[in-house]
Amino acid sequence: MNQYQSIRIFQGIGEKRLLAFHRLGIDTVFDLITYFPRRYEDRSIIKPISQVQDGETVCVETIIASDPTLARIRRGLEIVKFRAVDDSGMIDISYFNQSYIRTQFHKGDSVRFYGKIQIKNRHVTMTNPVADHLDKTSHQTGSITPVYKTTQGLTQNNIRNTMEQALSIAHEIPELLPQDVLDEFDLCPCGDAFIQIHRPDDYGKLEYARNRFVFEEFFRLCITMQYLKQSHQDTPGIQMSKTDETDFLKTLPYSPTGAQMRAIKDIRQDMESGCAMNRMIQGDVGSGKTLVASYAAWVCCRNGCQCAMMAPTEILAEQHYRTFLKQLSPYGIQIALLTGSTPAGEKREIKKRLTEGTIHFVIGTHALFSEDVEYDNLALVITDEQHRFGVAQRNKLVQKSANAHVLVMSATPIPRTLALMIYGDLDVSVIDEMPPGRQPIETYAVNSTYRPRLNAFIQKTVEAGRQVYVVCPAIEDNEAFPLTTVEEHKQALKRALPQVRIAMVHGKMKDQEKDRIMRSFSEGEIDVLVSTTVIEVGVDVPNAALIIIEDADRFGMSQLHQLRGRVGRGDAQSYCILVSDTANDNAVERLKMMTKTQSGFEVAEKDLAMRGPGDFFGDRQHGLPPIRIADLCTDMSILQQAQSSAMDLIRKDPDLSHPDHRELFKYVQQNANTLRGSIN
Repeated sequence: MNQYQSIRIFQGIGEKRLLAFHRLGIDTVFDLITYFPRRYEDRSIIKPISQVQDGETVCVETIIASDPTLARIRRGLEIVKFRAVDDSGMIDISYFNQSYIRTQFHKGDSVRFYGKIQIKNRHVTMTNPVADHLDKTSHQTGSITPVYKTTQGLTQNNIRNTMEQALSIAHEIPELLPQDVLDEFDLCPCGDAFIQIHRPDDYGKLEYARNRFVFEEFFRLCITMQYLKQSHQDTPGIQMSKTDETDFLKTLPYSPTGAQMRAIKDIRQDMESGCAMNRMIQGDVGSGKTLVASYAAWVCCRNGCQCAMMAPTEILAEQHYRTFLKQLSPYGIQIALLTGSTPAGEKREIKKRLTEGTIHFVIGTHALFSEDVEYDNLALVITDEQHRFGVAQRNKLVQKSANAHVLVMSATPIPRTLALMIYGDLDVSVIDEMPPGRQPIETYAVNSTYRPRLNAFIQKTVEAGRQVYVVCPAIEDNEAFPLTTVEEHKQALKRALPQVRIAMVHGKMKDQEKDRIMRSFSEGEIDVLVSTTVIEVGVDVPNAALIIIEDADRFGMSQLHQLRGRVGRGDAQSYCILVSDTANDNAVERLKMMTKTQSGFEVAEKDLAMRGPGDFFGDRQHGLPPIRIADLCTDMSILQQAQSSAMDLIRKDPDLSHPDHRELFKYVQQNANTLRGSIN
């Protein structure tokens, strides 16, 4: 049997069932055998009836003591009931709306039942249990039973029965992991692991199999990213002539930090190497990433080449345009802004000048990689807030040049272990120092009883000529999760502070309306901006000195840190107030941690430990394969082993050409091409 054959070859798979499996992403035998259970039921525990406890789910081995009876309680409700016994006691069994059950059990049958026990006045019952006749060979009880995610048209038994057929070829599936890796980390061979993950003999063997697949999942991802990185390093890039950065640095109003200088050195070496740069600059809000990007653009344009920078929003693109215009125009560098809102005539002129090469540096949004935008000599692509783009968007712009250097920037601190997965194909420069003069943002966690004092603090801040953000987690009311909504809070603030200019912005507004309000706020026409998290990555407003985050327990720590970074951008002391009435110990601990540290990297590590990877592996997953079985909270040590092993292997065998790595090479080639395909 070929692992890549259609599951149609299995018994019981007709057109309807084939379509149902397809909805689960299962088309081939390999898809099926790698469709891991979501949880397990321990149907191996068998107890005498006299020893069962109320509420426990357990097996009892019985003899049917009475023939089943069918009663119609009312229209649409039928019940089949009978009694069963063992040597220690008796139990009443009931099945609702399953009249056919009456013919399947007879007085004297030996049956094992698995279900939830209910005991009332010493009367033991079980409702709708799983049942096995002990004189039959096929059993659903007596073992650790996998439970799979299902879909319409597929039952658990449909999946289990089909999986049993797939397991017959488990030992024919080629081993992906090299033997020395299996030996070093004591990993289960894949054939045995497939059987134990779907049909475990015991919990020890299940855990052994699971660890193998967790390691393999991480290893496959890491080896693919390392292979891509290796191929990047072999890709020729437009070689820049040696430049003396002192010419650039002497025009700055302040001296760069040591971390900025290290990043500048990394960029200089990359761009002078003759190989294409593929680097990420990672640093907290306000750490000075823009200065480093400005240096890269300066080097590019000084060498007679063009540079393009893509930002996630128009207003952020405009902010970058103003910043770079101020920094780079004194060198004669021609800079343009190209977004969806650029007037048609101006767009045509910019596109014409880009083709001619008379615009050296263009800043914009997705408009930069439109089909009708052509460059004369694009040599550097910069993307800001990289986590807001998928790899596809980043690389559509890169495709405008065969061998452009790539610099990506992110103000979202990510733990190193995750960064190696998400950005494993990139070299990373971390800016972990703040420029001198930046005051820490004083952060406090309070409950809603502080509301009068918070309103007074807003009034005082506005009277001092400063501005305020108020962030709410919801746009509209939701009965299931009663949270502070943007509209409600705006109205409450207007009642409490009638002299203060208050406006609202949220994600359901049209982009033009959001941009108009954000511009008004940045220009000082609005005192208080009540918002959802749309401001998480937004325009730089140095005058904003206070941010109040309502229902702060509803946000992850990394997101709270991003929101906190909206203030503290000017020379005034800034404040972040986290408002929450939660009694959840974990949430209280997260908020307390926020008041103790200003470091985004510390926050990210703590957030990962307490909440899991969250948005790092949400919808914006950068085109990477999904994480199916690993748990990024509990499996971090395995991730580190897999990363280390993958990096060692690539160092020893960069092309994966060794005979022992044949299957791995085929996998990596296919997935690298898929990743490039999603990129391209």
